[in-house]
Amino acid sequence: MKKMYIVGLGAGDLDQLPLGVYKLLKSGKPVFLRTKEHPVVSELEKEGFQYQSFDSVYEKNEQFEAVYEEICETLLSMEGYEELIYGVPGHPLVAERTVQLLLSRGKQTGIAMEVIGGQSFLDDIFAALQLDPIEGFQLLDATDLKLEELQLRQHMLIGQVYDSFMASNVKLTFMERLPYDYNVYIVTAAGSKEESIRKVPLVELDRETELSNLTSVYIPPVTDEAMLYKDFSKLRGIIAELRGPNGCPWDLKQTHESLKKYLIEEAYEVIEAIQEKDIDHLIEELGDVLLQVLLHAQIGEDDGYFSIDDVIEGLAAKMVRRHPHVFGDKIAETAEDVVKNWQEIKQEEKGEQLQSILGEVGTSLPTLLRSFELQRKAAKVGFDWPDVSGAWEKLKEEIGEFEEEINQGRDEQAIKEFGDILFAFVNIARFYDINPDEALFMTNQKFIRRFQYIEKKVSESNRPFTDYQLEELDRFWEEAKKAGL
Repeated sequence: MKKMYIVGLGAGDLDQLPLGVYKLLKSGKPVFLRTKEHPVVSELEKEGFQYQSFDSVYEKNEQFEAVYEEICETLLSMEGYEELIYGVPGHPLVAERTVQLLLSRGKQTGIAMEVIGGQSFLDDIFAALQLDPIEGFQLLDATDLKLEELQLRQHMLIGQVYDSFMASNVKLTFMERLPYDYNVYIVTAAGSKEESIRKVPLVELDRETELSNLTSVYIPPVTDEAMLYKDFSKLRGIIAELRGPNGCPWDLKQTHESLKKYLIEEAYEVIEAIQEKDIDHLIEELGDVLLQVLLHAQIGEDDGYFSIDDVIEGLAAKMVRRHPHVFGDKIAETAEDVVKNWQEIKQEEKGEQLQSILGEVGTSLPTLLRSFELQRKAAKVGFDWPDVSGAWEKLKEEIGEFEEEINQGRDEQAIKEFGDILFAFVNIARFYDINPDEALFMTNQKFIRRFQYIEKKVSESNRPFTDYQLEELDRFWEEAKKAGL
């Protein structure tokens, strides 16, 4: 084959077909159609139009990409034809994957490709809906919808909604972001005599029976700001407004330094929510951590140094770079392999200069957690007890040394020995895979709950704390304990 004509059948009936395309289809050259399910085809059949279609390919393949691949390979490998015509609905360069494949591979095979456009279905839909795409427009494929790509502020048109399964896919995707009763429009055969536009609530979309390969779904732009709260860009705009000229006085006065304590506090509250196994609380606290990230990024943008885009770009690049077993060709079959690769890549990024292994442990970490990380780093290179028994013996040794310093009245040295006891306890926690910071946090929370129970009992008695003996207060403590507090 020397040449392939790729023609568009238009979006409607025969009256809308360009004269040049009509003449080409009637020229006697062999015609192959992606699908015969089109108004133009049925009308041309009445004139004796001869063709072959690829509808059978759809029936034997479960994935659309496989359908498009087979159609493309079949056309490019055809023998016995000097020229042929390949016809597709609408315009060949609008939402036609097979055409993109043919244009890409046709160059490699030496086959000349000529694209002759028919009217795109978009033109008729814009006219039918009386919308101007310059206001912001997004064309999406129902077979490949991605939630993160939706631009709810724009006009959205979903193609390939040819049956209830595809309609259900559209409905479920958009119901992640829109209310169930949000009005959408089902547009069928736009521009033809059979044109229809039906307004339905989103939840009813897949209950419509009149769906075909000429059906598209139109989602009007969202104007209710509350519906956009799930958009990251909306949240970013809120933070920018808080830091803007007419924003919040508290937010305006914040700096990276003033926000440090809040980030730590919010991180601990996330841990508390995890310990409580409270999903709603976890969602709220993760939001508070995200707020801190966005505030720091907005301060950076206001100062002209960086923005949240730079933060996201750096993180995305690092994740790809340090996961070559996912995004590259490196192999990592276990979690240990992943950590090893991560450390090797991290070292390469930092260069060949000698750096202390312990230098990777941040000085701003809470002291207890920093002890844990220092020990963990040292253990990775073999500076560790063979088993936990050595750690237990070290703890006993440190307790003895502390007692000796206390008995001798050497307060300054006793402080150091007490630190050694805590360090040794952290080491034992590491052997048992216990995060000491989390463990102490849980104990703090438990102490608060039980002490609050004591406060409640004291308050109910109408007696002040000073009237109670320790033994009485301890009984309340035991009650709280038995109650599971």
